[in-house]
Amino acid sequence: MNEFQSFLDTHLVLFDGAMGTYIYEKGIFIDKCYDELNISNPDLILNIHQEYIKAGADVIETNTFGANRYKLRRYGLSEKTREINYQGAILAKRAVQDQFIAGSIGPLGIKLEPFGEVTEEAARSAFSECASSLLEGGIDLFILETFHDIHELDLALQTIRDLSDLPIIGQMTVHGDGKSSYGLDLDDIVHFFNSSNVNAFGLNCSIGPKTMLDFVERMIERTSLPISIMPNAGLPQFVDGRQLYMSTPDYFAVYTKRFIESGVQIIGGCCGTTPEHIRKMAGTLAQKQTRLKDKVKVPKDIELSQALPEPVPRDQKSNLSNKICNDQFVTLVEMVPPRGKSLQKALDGARMLKQADIDAINIPDGPRASARMNPMALGVRIQNEADIEVVLHYTCRDRNLLGMQSDLLGAAVLDIKNILIITGDPPMMGDCPQATAVFDIDSIGLTRLVHQMNHGLDIGNKPMRETTGFFIGVGVDPNSINMEWELSRFHQKIEAGAEFVITQPVFDLDALKRFLERIQQIQVSVIAGVWPLMSLRNAEFMHNEVPGVSVPDIVLKKMSKFENKEDQQKVGIDIARKMAADIRSLVAGIQISAPFGRYDIPLKIIDK
Repeated sequence: MNEFQSFLDTHLVLFDGAMGTYIYEKGIFIDKCYDELNISNPDLILNIHQEYIKAGADVIETNTFGANRYKLRRYGLSEKTREINYQGAILAKRAVQDQFIAGSIGPLGIKLEPFGEVTEEAARSAFSECASSLLEGGIDLFILETFHDIHELDLALQTIRDLSDLPIIGQMTVHGDGKSSYGLDLDDIVHFFNSSNVNAFGLNCSIGPKTMLDFVERMIERTSLPISIMPNAGLPQFVDGRQLYMSTPDYFAVYTKRFIESGVQIIGGCCGTTPEHIRKMAGTLAQKQTRLKDKVKVPKDIELSQALPEPVPRDQKSNLSNKICNDQFVTLVEMVPPRGKSLQKALDGARMLKQADIDAINIPDGPRASARMNPMALGVRIQNEADIEVVLHYTCRDRNLLGMQSDLLGAAVLDIKNILIITGDPPMMGDCPQATAVFDIDSIGLTRLVHQMNHGLDIGNKPMRETTGFFIGVGVDPNSINMEWELSRFHQKIEAGAEFVITQPVFDLDALKRFLERIQQIQVSVIAGVWPLMSLRNAEFMHNEVPGVSVPDIVLKKMSKFENKEDQQKVGIDIARKMAADIRSLVAGIQISAPFGRYDIPLKIIDK
């Protein structure tokens, strides 16, 4: 199988951003032939490729979108078509390390017969000239992009298939009404690609992320092929003689998350996007990438030659499990480990929470890939010195399977009884983006492993003399845009052995109710996350940059009515207090976050 196709089968794929508009930003005026810069200014093109690679792109497109004989003849360069395409591939090849090179081919820029002067035979010859030169330069795949005429795209596709079996991504461009310049609608476009010989297809150019997301949600239901989406940075604005694209990198990061949750597998940027857009998109994509599938499978069914020890009954695993099993409402508070070694503030906070009858302290494991104290060390000190139980987060990011079992056995010996299993945020989004992530398995696989240890089997399926007896929790996002995908993973976690679940922070009561209705047949205890927003900026950060969190517009509007940060904080606490009261009858408990280490804030949310 082709290397890119193998990569696509198991990864979310990030393409680079704009070439033409970025060349323009570099000071090259539009009267120049941008494709010819492959010959006359190769260092500029090479540097742009390298900027996109440094930003995190998996695939670099050659600077050959308009390098066909018909577009080049406007500049008197038709005879250099082969050289420009070949050099475009060579420059990309010089730039990449382990990235892939996509040979970019665009429309010919001239109408085909019977409405124009170019015959089908001449068009195929022109596409063949481009494609064969790119192949000679060593590309890994083709991308046919920004086509308005599906007949012209079909000719290009047939021509390339006669030359090569490399993967092909086909992309049309449509207007805001979802129709091409020739009147084809999305259903026509999807139908064409479903019956064609492409490896993936989608849309690029012309429109921004918001409109393109609307179209994706219609297309995704009508195909089994991977979807590719590369929007413009909004619509261009004419400012001081220059066309500027106004969609910010942060805005693109938000929509990257939404595209992926809607089912898009290939994403990139078109006109107006820059390396900074791609950098932000790469961070969002990395958050989702590790949630695709296990790399190592933990077996579900095991044949044994000897009896295993009896597992610990669920209601005897911990104080927390006992209360939940006896239908007592539980309250947890989240405590993020410190960045240094001082524990005084954390221990003082734990004692205060114990005195307030909080049931357990929930300790994240390197949230947002931050470098912090080992959560197990903090948890043991809290249990021993503050006499309050902890729920230990454990991620798949930092240890291989052997290290995981070693840690888990150590946790059991140290009397850690409650564990929340999380896939973990990738290093790219944290303090040390160059750090190596492991991810031998994801949260589903690790849940199965802990469940197996609870029943007396180690990672190698060998019987252990004693069981571990962990009360197993997992996470879930009731705000997910792609709820079917979220529910599918949730069911797999329950099947793997999860006994309770903690949700992402809930700001939309209706969304939580819809989620609970969807899982009402499952015997699992749900603890809802509640986050007291400390300011409007905090609310915007949570909404735009924290995976799995969605702050409704109505909440943002309430907070934006106040300019003073203290007033905004009061509103945030009031919203959290009302949410805690409203969901009390719906769930087994709540987990309240303590923003910025303010352990007094959760006590303002509850009536203890």
